[in-house]
Amino acid sequence: MNKPLPAAELAARLGRWSAGRGPLYVLLAARLRAMIDDGELRPGTALPADRTLAAALAVGRSTVVAAYDLLSQDGKIVRRQGSGTRVAPAALRPDPGRPVDTTNPLFAHLLEAPDHVIQLTCAAVSTAPEAVRDAYEKALVRPITGDIGYYPAGHPALREALADRYTARGLPTDPGQILVTSGGQQALSLLAGVLVGPGDRVLVEAPTYPGALEVFRQSAATLRGVPTGADGLDLDATLRALRDRPSAAYLVLTHHNPTGSVLPNLARRRLAETAAELGVPLIDDEVLADLAFDGPPPPPLAAFAPEGTGITIGSLSKSVWGGLRVGWVRASAALVMRLARLKAIHDLGSNVVGQLAAAELVADLDGLLAERVTELRVRHDRLCAELSAALPDWEFRPVPGGQTLWVRLPHGDGVSFAQRALRSGVAVLPGGSLDVSGASGAHLRLPFLEPPDRLAEAVRRMAEAWRDYTPAPHASPSLTSLVV
Repeated sequence: MNKPLPAAELAARLGRWSAGRGPLYVLLAARLRAMIDDGELRPGTALPADRTLAAALAVGRSTVVAAYDLLSQDGKIVRRQGSGTRVAPAALRPDPGRPVDTTNPLFAHLLEAPDHVIQLTCAAVSTAPEAVRDAYEKALVRPITGDIGYYPAGHPALREALADRYTARGLPTDPGQILVTSGGQQALSLLAGVLVGPGDRVLVEAPTYPGALEVFRQSAATLRGVPTGADGLDLDATLRALRDRPSAAYLVLTHHNPTGSVLPNLARRRLAETAAELGVPLIDDEVLADLAFDGPPPPPLAAFAPEGTGITIGSLSKSVWGGLRVGWVRASAALVMRLARLKAIHDLGSNVVGQLAAAELVADLDGLLAERVTELRVRHDRLCAELSAALPDWEFRPVPGGQTLWVRLPHGDGVSFAQRALRSGVAVLPGGSLDVSGASGAHLRLPFLEPPDRLAEAVRRMAEAWRDYTPAPHASPSLTSLVV
């Protein structure tokens, strides 16, 4: 008999189910009904027990029982004594296709329509600066003749601008070492497609960027976590793990997502040299590297590696605006060509006008970054102050840059508190969804990207939720159990 769907997984996939109007059991039944009708919950799927799901959702058991009763009356589920609760065999639409897997709450919230809930799940810039419009205006007036517009490796103008920027940072780079992608997420997907196969081991930090975990999960990789925290990466543990020769290692070493830590240069050198010696590809995610509150960022990891062995990911999503969907990979020319061949299969190349606009933005990126970092510092300081005043028992450290705070709850777990916070009108990301080791269940990732007054309102709502929050006797299972 199949094991029931883990309660933490179902809670994550439910999205903002409790944000509507009406009794909670009606809202829960409606969301489960939609998941069954859409094929997300297949016929025969065993659902969590009443008490287990109630604990994960931070609701009373009667809420789950009533929701299940409604679905049973509708013929969507079958409940039998001793056999548990299952999706009914005839509940699925004919030929639904492959069901959508939105296990990670980050993606579940992105797929929801905008509503009154304050979004603290996705760490993304909500407003495009005027420079984006200006850059597109310049790109649109450029004559384009004799050009079919397909550049799988990226438009030459943008590749050259990015190569120049890396060279200025102390990492000599040729345009042929740059691959332009549709955002940093596609860069990760392409690298996973080239470097990782089913069952391959991939080294990741615990915790780390949840979008990367989902990419490697899609590749059916086996993920091994190495500890990282406010004090930074556990270098000795990482060097030991590299000696097992994983297929790849993915690291966020500068303004780490989610902890904000920065790895010192000496540690970078040891890491890069060891990986090169062992032949392990190191993917250095620098998407947040430019968001330092004081001084320039440290050099990319590739600057400490033997020539041709370092892999760097970059993007304009965090430094300018996510809607640009412009990212890149900086690697050896040989690897770039392999990635370009794969990208050609996916989309033949990214949008040319967007790349031309991005080239304009990269040319004046330091000016944009100065404004962006000033704004981030103000918002960071406001969030820290509000948390300290309203939730003094919550543990966190101010960060030297980036976009997020890593908060530890004094009791309970992130999954069930996130459900309670949602009913107070704020969506937060549980720490377990970022950690393959299972050690971050009591944490939350809180971005400081909203305007200061909205951050203050978000903290007010979280404080309200915390006053009403009663954790289950046994904390809900971590979402890390969902990642292979």
